[in-house]
Amino acid sequence: MSHTRLVRHRHPGAHDRGHDHAGGHAHAHGHAHRPTGPDAGRRLRWALAITIAFLVAEVVGGWLSNSLALLADAGHMATDAGALGLSLFVSWFARQASNSRKTFGYLRLEILAAFVNGTSLLVISGFICWEAVSRLRAPEPTAGGLMLAVAVAGLVANLVAAWLLRPAPGDSLNVRGAYLHVLGDLLGSVGTVAAAAIIGLTGWLAADPIASLVTTLLIVRGAWSLVRESVDVLLEATPAHIDCDEVREVLLRLPGVQSVHDLHVWTVTSGVVAMSAHAVVPDEERHQEVLELAHAAMAPFGIGHITVQLERASLLHLERHQHA
Repeated sequence: MSHTRLVRHRHPGAHDRGHDHAGGHAHAHGHAHRPTGPDAGRRLRWALAITIAFLVAEVVGGWLSNSLALLADAGHMATDAGALGLSLFVSWFARQASNSRKTFGYLRLEILAAFVNGTSLLVISGFICWEAVSRLRAPEPTAGGLMLAVAVAGLVANLVAAWLLRPAPGDSLNVRGAYLHVLGDLLGSVGTVAAAAIIGLTGWLAADPIASLVTTLLIVRGAWSLVRESVDVLLEATPAHIDCDEVREVLLRLPGVQSVHDLHVWTVTSGVVAMSAHAVVPDEERHQEVLELAHAAMAPFGIGHITVQLERASLLHLERHQHA
């Protein structure tokens, strides 16, 4: 049995290169690995500086005013500072060059950072909910005026940070995780401002823990989605926007392809989707044609890294024996 191997690299500013080799499988890819770019790095740095500055202000203000909502918001800001710092470090480290041991480089560190960010949000949200329930049972006096002043300042800071990290095309799960942290703080600031206004106007102390509960529950939804998506990437699940059966049907419709097996589609990191499959093509003269057609057929799915092993007869029975 013989095979054809085609390798194509396409990088920004580089010319397409094609090479034919003898080998045990066929491989084609036309992708550029896309970790968090320099622009996102600058946005993360500015957001981190703003977050740290107002974290200190909210801790002091929350302690002086005895406001759980402010302290809850400060808690979210503390996780934000850690999340933004982690995201910034990972966005730099993920751009380090690949090598013979890490052939995809450190791209998946961004997914790990997204998982850590989402998990930390869930943990601190649980703590805040526990404290809020305790305060609903036994309300504590709150300095509404100071609470309102600090909350308004925090709201402005979070608006600026959220604007800096607003979703942009090509942003990774890592940047999205940082954005969700800041968005959580923004929602927290809105709730704290509302609670401070209510306490100042009516003296209803329960507004403080209720505001922290509502804010936290809103944050949990986004945090859970982030954790679920990052776990899917780490488990190499098929991306949600791709139907694996449809990919198989497209490959089967290629001229000369008799059958397709061992099909896998997974995400390496945000924006980098890979696919591998074995295709039975009895006519060896059509191997090169099938490779090129398979590569073109995967483009509409957003799959950029494609590995296809071409076989004159199925090796499925042998592979099942090896994996038994």
